[in-house]
Amino acid sequence: MTLTGMITAWGLLGLTFVMGLGMVVHVPTWQSAIPELVPRSQISRAVGLGSISFNLARTLGPAIGGVLIAVVGIWSTFAINACTFAAVVGVLFVWKRQTTESSRGRSFIASMRQGVRFVALHRVMRHVMIGVGFFVLPGSAFWSLLPLFAKTELGWGARGFGIMVAAVGAGAVLGASVLPRLRHRFGSDRLVAASMSVFASGLFVMSRSPHWSVLLPMVLVMGAGWMATLTTLNATAQITLPPRLRARGMGCYLTMMAGSMALGSLVWGQVAGRIELSGALTVSSMLMFATAMFSLVFPLATQLDD
Repeated sequence: MTLTGMITAWGLLGLTFVMGLGMVVHVPTWQSAIPELVPRSQISRAVGLGSISFNLARTLGPAIGGVLIAVVGIWSTFAINACTFAAVVGVLFVWKRQTTESSRGRSFIASMRQGVRFVALHRVMRHVMIGVGFFVLPGSAFWSLLPLFAKTELGWGARGFGIMVAAVGAGAVLGASVLPRLRHRFGSDRLVAASMSVFASGLFVMSRSPHWSVLLPMVLVMGAGWMATLTTLNATAQITLPPRLRARGMGCYLTMMAGSMALGSLVWGQVAGRIELSGALTVSSMLMFATAMFSLVFPLATQLDD
């Protein structure tokens, strides 16, 4: 559509919506496949490697995309990106997956109800869901307000926003490289609380010291805190869920995460409009500190610490 000039704003929104529908199916299935690819004792490391690949892509992708757009144009860049998915499809075709007990014979609604019931009744999964919801809700202030912050407080515009996102990705990659050692030394519960506190500290610094020399190192650390929290919660869910319910359970986890991000982005935009940007960041940091303390009341206590 870009090649023929048929793309419009509404067309772009529609295609983005279709891509979102694809992600709804793809991401839980992909996440639930991780425990089938590695031994149980390596699940947390596998999730960490997945986080590294995602954040490397988020860090390097915009730069590579910018170069491609300058060299071959926008439509060719989209075409190249689409072709890269052929490698993933090829791997799935040659993967010899072991069959497991399924819900064959159940209706879609009954299967989903079974997954939701397990998540609601299992103590560790309840704690995971509470943790991801209460972490992402205040944490979404960072992602939703970052473009405005880069423009109004730093005067950087799109390039500055890209630099800050790249710093977050770099911090996540660095954090993932030391995450297993930190988890082994401090345990999952204290690591999650500490990581949340690190992210909360970053939000507070952003609200008080809008200078790039302070913010860039802080954003780097925030990336590590964000990654450590979500990777630990994700790996806990992967280990806790039985194979036959893993995709549905991860669907619940990702729905909670995406829903909290969407709701939080809406809320923090309204809050920033009423009490200004610095006020919204301050409030979100206080809520994040409270979440960090609150997380210790709902321990994970999983095999990740073994």
